[in-house]
Amino acid sequence: MRKFSLISFMMLIVSTSTFAGGLLTNTNQHAAFLRMLSRGATTEIDGALSNPAGLAFLPNDGFHMSLSIQSAFQTRNIDASCEGLGLNKYYEGKASAPVIPSLFAAYKMGDWTISGFFGITGGGGKASFDDGLPMFDAMVIGGLGAQKIPSNAYSLKSYMDGKQYIYSVQLGLTYKITEWLSAFAGGRMNYFTGGYQGALKASAAVDLPSPAGGTIPVGTELIGIDLDCDQTGWGFTPVIGLDAKWGKLNIGAKYEFMTNLNIENSTKANSLRMIGAAETELADYKHGVNTPNDIPSMLSIAASYEFLPVLRASVEYHFFDDKSAGMAGGKQEFLTKGTNEYLAGIEWDVTKHLTLSCGGQITDYGVSDNYQSDTSFSCDSYTLGFGAKLNLTERAALNVGYMWTTYDDYTKKSQNYNNTGLSGTNIYSRTNKVFGASINYRF
Repeated sequence: MRKFSLISFMMLIVSTSTFAGGLLTNTNQHAAFLRMLSRGATTEIDGALSNPAGLAFLPNDGFHMSLSIQSAFQTRNIDASCEGLGLNKYYEGKASAPVIPSLFAAYKMGDWTISGFFGITGGGGKASFDDGLPMFDAMVIGGLGAQKIPSNAYSLKSYMDGKQYIYSVQLGLTYKITEWLSAFAGGRMNYFTGGYQGALKASAAVDLPSPAGGTIPVGTELIGIDLDCDQTGWGFTPVIGLDAKWGKLNIGAKYEFMTNLNIENSTKANSLRMIGAAETELADYKHGVNTPNDIPSMLSIAASYEFLPVLRASVEYHFFDDKSAGMAGGKQEFLTKGTNEYLAGIEWDVTKHLTLSCGGQITDYGVSDNYQSDTSFSCDSYTLGFGAKLNLTERAALNVGYMWTTYDDYTKKSQNYNNTGLSGTNIYSRTNKVFGASINYRF
């Protein structure tokens, strides 16, 4: 093993992005999305986000609103192995968001419609790795091994928690240009709040020999990290859209411009300690440091068609220009392309009161080995969803939906595993399950 110095130890930890779900943009804001997935050509109230230009074709003038509540549960797991370090361990990270609210509103009067939306458009939960991360174990084993301290001479305890929320408020105007064409212009204010709490402590676990004979009981800290850092930031997203409706065919398009967003640290604890060296800080988490965390631009194009008065289907395409969005440490340079999503859904009116639906989505990221890290990794996936819409009265409807995502495992092999100079492998995997209910009401 090559020499593992304190400097290389520091560079490893601070150069690793800790923005969980770096490519995450939450399009699942309404139970209608969960039950059908393809909603980019809708002309119902959830179009306030997914197809705001389509609100020109709301069936009635007046005030329309919808309240949605979702619950999401995820796992983010890492299967780590490095023979040279004696590392062979499975790390399980859990993330949950029991209550994710969203609010949709629109007021239509003739050819004009004003609409608004509030929701959590990024993040939405807290991820916890109770047993730490592979990078922590590799650093400790490698660092202390370089000082000739055997692995059975110390104990290691570590954990990492990360949270990220982007609260968004959108307002805009839709105008019906002709009987078949409408346009939307508006903007979304985004507030980022998040943070990281973590700790690592490697301590002597056995008595050390005494020069005078016998042993000396030790509890000496060999390596220690303490981190408690909150982060906040603001950014504005211009949004435009078009909708064209010809009889049974409806086509919706929306473009969200890139959002320049920097987040600033508010740090309560930040220390790195290593036996034989002066205490220092992790540079990226110093109080007042600003880090880029741009929201990528997004293009949505969708088409829906009414095959029968009781049967409708929709297809949709999303593109997120991730490579043009600034990320911590310039991670966008390690992307091979932007994100592509392909969606489809179908719904059937079983009776005038009950509609059943289902849908699917394929997500194709442009990640590479250099992009993936223990604290931020993404995996290609496919998603399935199903649910129902219940027309409770002439003015009220209830949507319920459930979707789950199946991810491809991502295997990252390295000849310099966590800067130890040894070969090793991490296999990244995820799961995701979301349930939601939304109530629509027309005044």
